[in-house]
Amino acid sequence: MSYVILDLEWNGSYSKSAQRFVNEIIEFGAVKTDDEFNKTDTFSALISQKIGKKLSGRVKQLTKITNEELAEGGIDFLKAADMFTEFLGDSVLMTWGTSDIHALIDNYRYYLDDGHIPFLKRYCDIQEYCEKAMNKYDEGCQIGLGVCAEMLGVEFSDEEQHRAESDAELSLKCIKKFTSEVDINPFILDAGCKEFYDRLLFKNYFITDLKDPEVDRSQLKFRCDKCGRIARRTKRWRLHNKNFTSDFLCKGCGNKFTGRISFKRKYDAVKINKRIINNSKKENTAETPAE
Repeated sequence: MSYVILDLEWNGSYSKSAQRFVNEIIEFGAVKTDDEFNKTDTFSALISQKIGKKLSGRVKQLTKITNEELAEGGIDFLKAADMFTEFLGDSVLMTWGTSDIHALIDNYRYYLDDGHIPFLKRYCDIQEYCEKAMNKYDEGCQIGLGVCAEMLGVEFSDEEQHRAESDAELSLKCIKKFTSEVDINPFILDAGCKEFYDRLLFKNYFITDLKDPEVDRSQLKFRCDKCGRIARRTKRWRLHNKNFTSDFLCKGCGNKFTGRISFKRKYDAVKINKRIINNSKKENTAETPAE
C-alpha cells in the first residue's frame, strides 16, 4: 500500500456566472510514500486563475505566491487534476482535515457542475488520526497543522508553512510520530461511495424546538447534583444560544439549580449535551420561552 499526502492552497474568488464565492485552487502539493511512510515522490503544480482576477492580500502574504507566478507558470485546474490523478494512482489519499476535500468539491462543481472527485477512492483525514493518537480529539476545537507539529516537537520554519508541498511534508512528519504505535488502517475510508459525500457535506445543526420528533424528552429530566434525586422543574423551558434552560428544585435536599441541555443533529445521530449550573453562577442573559 502507498499513500499520497495532498495539500492545496486556494483563493476566495467570486464567480459572476455562478453567483457565488468559490475557493479557487491555486496550488497542488503532494508527497507520496511507501507503506512505511518513507517518501518516494513529490508533486507540485500552480493553477492559473480563471474565476478571480487577483489574489487576496492575505493569500499573497501567507503563501508568497504572486499573480505573476500564476499567470506565467500556472496551468488549468482540470489539467492539474488529471496530472495529480496519474501521480496518485491507487494510493490512499490523505489530507490535514477535510477542508481540502471541500475545496476540490467546490472546484469540480464549478468546472464540471459535478461535486464528485474522480480520483478519490480511499481517504484518510490526517488531522483526526493525529488528534486521536494524541488523545486530543475534539470536534469543536480542532488542532491546526502548525500547532500539532509544535506539540510533537517537529521543527519547521514559518516560511515552510502555507505552501502546498511544504505543508504536505510537514503533515508527513506528524504522521510518522505515531505510525509505529497507532494503526492507521481504521482511519482509511471508502471515499468512492455516496455515503462518504453525504457524511462530508452534512451540515450539523442545533434543534431549537422541543416539539421536534428527534428530541428525546426523557433527557429533559435532571438529577440533583447534591443528592442524586430527580429534581422538579419550576419554570418553563427557555431557549438561549441554542441551549434550553430551566430552573429546578430538589425536594429531597432543597437544592436549587439551573439545568441546561442542547440537541445537536449530526449525520449519525442527535448529540445531547447536558449540564447543571449552580444558582451562584447563573448567567444574566435574555432568553426566549421554548414551550
